[in-house]
Amino acid sequence: MEFNDALSIGMDDFSNNEEMEIPEVLPMMAVRDVVVFNYMIIPLFVGRPGSVEAVNEALGSNKLLMLVTQKDATKDNPKQEDLYSIGMVCMVMRTLKLPDGRLKVLVQAMSKARIKDYVRTDPSYQVTVEVIEDVEVQEITVEIEALMRTVREQTEKIMSLRGILSADLMMIINNIEDPGRLADLVGSNLRLKIVESQSILEETDPVRRLKLVNELLSKELEVSTVQAKIQNDAKEEMSKSQREYFLREQLHALQKELGDTDERLQEIEDLERKLRRTKMPKEVRKEAKKQLSRMEMMHPDSSEATIIRTYIDWILDVPWMKGTVDRLDLKEAKQVLDDDHYGLEKVKERILEYLAVRKLNASTKGPILCFVGPPGVGKTSLGQSIARAMGRKFHRISLGGMRDEAEIRGHRRTYIGAMPGRIVQGLKTVASNNPVFMMDEIDKIGSDYRGDPSSALLEVLDPEQNFEFSDHYLNMPLDLSKVMFITTANMTDTIPGPLKDRMEIIRLSGYTLEEKMVIARKYLLPRQIKENGIKAAQIKLTDDTIEYMITHYTHEAGLRNLEREIGKVCRKVARKIAEGGKGPYAISAATLDKYLGPPKNLPEAEREQLDQPGLVTGLAWTEIGGELLQIEVNLMPGKGKLTLTGQLGDVMKESAQAALTYCRSRSEELGIEADYFEKHDIHIHVPAGAIPKDGPSAGITMATALYSAITGKKVIKRLAMTGEVTLRGRVLPIGGLKEKALAALRADFDKVIIPELNKKDLAEIPQDIRSKMHFYPVKDMDEVVRIAFGKTAKTGGRKE
Repeated sequence: MEFNDALSIGMDDFSNNEEMEIPEVLPMMAVRDVVVFNYMIIPLFVGRPGSVEAVNEALGSNKLLMLVTQKDATKDNPKQEDLYSIGMVCMVMRTLKLPDGRLKVLVQAMSKARIKDYVRTDPSYQVTVEVIEDVEVQEITVEIEALMRTVREQTEKIMSLRGILSADLMMIINNIEDPGRLADLVGSNLRLKIVESQSILEETDPVRRLKLVNELLSKELEVSTVQAKIQNDAKEEMSKSQREYFLREQLHALQKELGDTDERLQEIEDLERKLRRTKMPKEVRKEAKKQLSRMEMMHPDSSEATIIRTYIDWILDVPWMKGTVDRLDLKEAKQVLDDDHYGLEKVKERILEYLAVRKLNASTKGPILCFVGPPGVGKTSLGQSIARAMGRKFHRISLGGMRDEAEIRGHRRTYIGAMPGRIVQGLKTVASNNPVFMMDEIDKIGSDYRGDPSSALLEVLDPEQNFEFSDHYLNMPLDLSKVMFITTANMTDTIPGPLKDRMEIIRLSGYTLEEKMVIARKYLLPRQIKENGIKAAQIKLTDDTIEYMITHYTHEAGLRNLEREIGKVCRKVARKIAEGGKGPYAISAATLDKYLGPPKNLPEAEREQLDQPGLVTGLAWTEIGGELLQIEVNLMPGKGKLTLTGQLGDVMKESAQAALTYCRSRSEELGIEADYFEKHDIHIHVPAGAIPKDGPSAGITMATALYSAITGKKVIKRLAMTGEVTLRGRVLPIGGLKEKALAALRADFDKVIIPELNKKDLAEIPQDIRSKMHFYPVKDMDEVVRIAFGKTAKTGGRKE
């Protein structure tokens, strides 16, 4: 144990060591090559069976353990006569089981004690102990003070000679006023023989113990002085060794002339040959040659030579001017995209536009695309298809949870274990300077005291800056303008504004029932049949079965759960075939529950439950796609209290207040008395109470539910709505209309009330969806009420 380490450990517990009662009988463990002093915290490696048993016994009771030192450290099974009788009662603070079966134990010395008798010797020692108290020092005399000062001064000199002197350590030593504690602390850190350390431990008079330590300190000071002189002489020898180095280099040159080369020269020649063959910018080649020259001048065993060698390897491995040739045949690229993905026309169109521009202008910069959509819609797999369509290499990194800026920019070479960032590592992996580089989960990137990775990405994802990206490790500009960066996210709200501004957002909203059926038939089912080792002829899934599986066993914007359910069916068929069945196995909607269990969703039953006054269906947007939002309102005699439940956020609470204000302002139209609201309590509830809900989309839904509960009228069937309401009844626009429309269609709601200002967003909804639904653009709540209760039918979708 080094002097400064033990000193700091020992002192940490001076003030925290509490008096505690020590039992008379304790488990005992023998230790080798160390004498434990009072107030020490020390790690021990325990491997002998008896010692392990003693530690476990201590842990099973009061964690107290008697530690004594062996007289002969070479004996594996010491007897009673091989052990000192005086040791330390210690508390086991922490244990760790090592892979080789040993225990690593952290103990704290509590009190000095003497072994009175051995109660048990097998399988481990158990002894009776007697606590030994130090003689109390009545008064710090001038002699004692002078002795303590001498010990402090000699300790400072020793630390100075060893190069470990610090102001903090000396402050700790100078603050100790008890001579016994000072003796224990300094004595525990001297490199003493076991006999000498044990003599210090057994001395109960603090003053005599300090005198003994002082004598040993004087001896140690002489040794340290001689040691420092030896080290100084060694430095003078350095110049001699350098002269010898140059002579050795001349010898190497002679050996080369004679055809007798060594491994060192061969290694440098290989690096020079590789440097000549590798294409790179002039300034990079100049730096590589400079570092290679430095490496030649260094001794091969020096640590800096290893660092430079690693740096040169990275320079040679980075594809500075090496890339793949883009496939610019638009028809072939379109065929590849269509083969891999069904639908997603916007994304495919954008990729083909880029290839068309590349065909006309070879120097165009790569686009920075950001695919935003719920999980399972194919964002990551789409990046792989884009790379295949363009004939480029593909590399993916995940940014989720990344908090260290060095993950992007790399570490500076001054740090031990430094390496380039994930960008440079990715380019080295694909060995190309123009790959498709996918960064997943950019909306889940973090930041802490180590830096902000999103700020480092500003340079990476900016076409005006990334042509000379600076990695801290390489410390040379790297051209990333040829890389096609694609990022993915579930939502854009958590992406920092400056970063979002640099990316072209492309939204993937989700799939309709028809699209899911085509994808399941064309992609998911064949893939699961192959993965589960069965043949297509051994399983029959009709379109009705797949549709029933989608509507009754999944509820998602993407396809992950659907593929899991198809995989579950394929596994059960695979088991039947493995048990001797021949098939084919035809699975219908009626028999699907034998494979997947009872249906998880019952859309028909849910719609029937909504056919009551005070129940209205709204639409909400979440990071996993559009969702239905059920609003329930109940009235009861009371004093006008408004209760809101269902884990509503502040925005939805304000929407509820605005909806109530609107209804109160329409008392005359509602046909109720002016004091109706003072005589009734209102309870607004949004089911699925364990899920937090917030957002400006439920205002008109709450107002309609209130209107329905007050009048006792039901809203028309299969109607959903979305929009925010003001105090005067105006309907304000919302976001995520396409996702909400898909959610309504999944739940078989064919009528949707939307704000008039969102009418323009209907163009983003595919025609096949609009042809199946009625959209009612409204300006105010009066129009909402007329439509919701069947008084008019102004549509913005298909014709009635």
